[in-house]
Amino acid sequence: MEKGIPVLDQAYHILFTASLVVLAIMIILCLIRAIIGPRIADRIVATNMMGTIVMVIIAILAIMLGEGYLVDICIIYAMISFLAVIVLTKVYMGVYREKKEEENDGSH
Repeated sequence: MEKGIPVLDQAYHILFTASLVVLAIMIILCLIRAIIGPRIADRIVATNMMGTIVMVIIAILAIMLGEGYLVDICIIYAMISFLAVIVLTKVYMGVYREKKEEENDGSH
């Protein structure tokens, strides 16, 4: 951050630190949701949400530390997180279709 008004810099530092703590708590809650489920869709959404929260954390750290390269890392992380959710969804849909086909074959 810029070295401007000391009181304002301190207020921003407190705000960013509090935001990071709240986001860390949210990641822990999403991790719990991803573990206990109960459905696969809940787990996929929780995984996607954790990726989004991590991106926000990286962006806040980029502002706090004044490091521009962290924004590039955040963009790369966004692409990887998106691809991970797409792969998880494809795998889930494949398993779901196989179960449906087995149920249909068994009932006829």
